[in-house]
Amino acid sequence: MTTEPVAPSPARPPAAPPASGPAITPAPRRPRRPRPVLLLASGLVLGTVAGTGVGYAIQSGRPPTPLPQLQVALPTYPSEVVDPTAAAAAAPSPLAIEGDLRKLLVTAPGGSKPWDDQPDKPSWITVGELADRTRQAADIFNALNQQGFRRAAAVAWSQGGLGIQITLTQFKADFASKADNARWNKGDYESFAPEANGGFRIENTPAYWAETTDLYYLGLAVAQRGTVLMEVRVFGTKPVDAEVVKNLAKQQWERLV
Repeated sequence: MTTEPVAPSPARPPAAPPASGPAITPAPRRPRRPRPVLLLASGLVLGTVAGTGVGYAIQSGRPPTPLPQLQVALPTYPSEVVDPTAAAAAAPSPLAIEGDLRKLLVTAPGGSKPWDDQPDKPSWITVGELADRTRQAADIFNALNQQGFRRAAAVAWSQGGLGIQITLTQFKADFASKADNARWNKGDYESFAPEANGGFRIENTPAYWAETTDLYYLGLAVAQRGTVLMEVRVFGTKPVDAEVVKNLAKQQWERLV
């Protein structure tokens, strides 16, 4: 019997997409990512628990620390009676000078004339005006303010070919020590009065007026009482008589005590 080869069945064509719409592609799955926050939190919890256990084990093996006493020693006071007079003497003294400084300045004598543009009657002056009298105005201005400058009064006049300038500068109470030797070195001064805290000196070498070629000689007296610095300056075209400076300084000092 002869067997005829059987032709293979034709391959079935793929199914056509539905006529109702386009082909649908399934959405890809989102890849899963590790969770480091969760792992870190778990590690912290485990570390805390383990550390607490180790710390408790170490502390439990140590001896207890004794607590400090709850009661302290009470203050003690002297049993003797305080002498009021001695207590008053030991207390800080009040300010030596208070009130209107202008009333403490000497006045220009009769026959005198105003000197330059300075006040010929006792007047208040500012810290700027006080510093402007010097060659280092900016430095003196800063120094006075840093040293507790409070106020100043001055008077000036001209007589017998001399220019006289007297100034009282007061510092704040906390800077009372600055009044003493605030701007001058008093080591080479001579005394003009036994009870005065200061002295005078005569300059035998002339100096130039600021921004001029004119020369002058200076006689200077300085003293301090409390928070007030007293300055007496006498200017002349020749060396100033020491007696003139001493007399002016003594007159001004007597008005402060």
